[in-house]
Amino acid sequence: MHEMTGANLRSAYGGESMAHMRYRTWGIRAEKEGFPNVGRLFRAIAYAEEVHANNHFRALAGEAGAFLVASGAGFGLGSTVDHLTGAIEGEEFEISEMYPVYKAGAEHQGEARAAESFHYALEAERIHARLYREARSAVEEGRDVEWGPVRICDNCGHTLIGDAPDKCPICQFARDHFRAFA
Repeated sequence: MHEMTGANLRSAYGGESMAHMRYRTWGIRAEKEGFPNVGRLFRAIAYAEEVHANNHFRALAGEAGAFLVASGAGFGLGSTVDHLTGAIEGEEFEISEMYPVYKAGAEHQGEARAAESFHYALEAERIHARLYREARSAVEEGRDVEWGPVRICDNCGHTLIGDAPDKCPICQFARDHFRAFA
């Protein structure tokens, strides 16, 4: 594997791993503040971030050894609005700066598995940012979101509200690969 793509995969793995844990923690806080559906959204997207981290890790299958992994991440406990704002900022960074560059680099270097992993994450992060913006609007009005089940594709992390399609629109896996957070 090319050094740049390996470094990008390790960085993305670190960032997704931290997002996974941060969103779980923020989901607990949302529930305690009386926003159980926002808490469920955080838990579901935490799972999608875990899927992304696992995909990045698998793309590094030929790499071994210890590496220092530096990844930007938001820290701190605040209100649910604060957490949604932090989540939006993180997702938008991944959408506008991180994943497009990582994906282009992997494609340029002929690293197909890494490019696919970055593509999957990028597509999901676009949805996450939108859902977090909708949730923040509701919470700012003092209400919880009113959504059906949040579903996450086990293969690529694609995220949707409601029923799973027959096939994932991103990776084409069958509907039974969607995990429901109801």
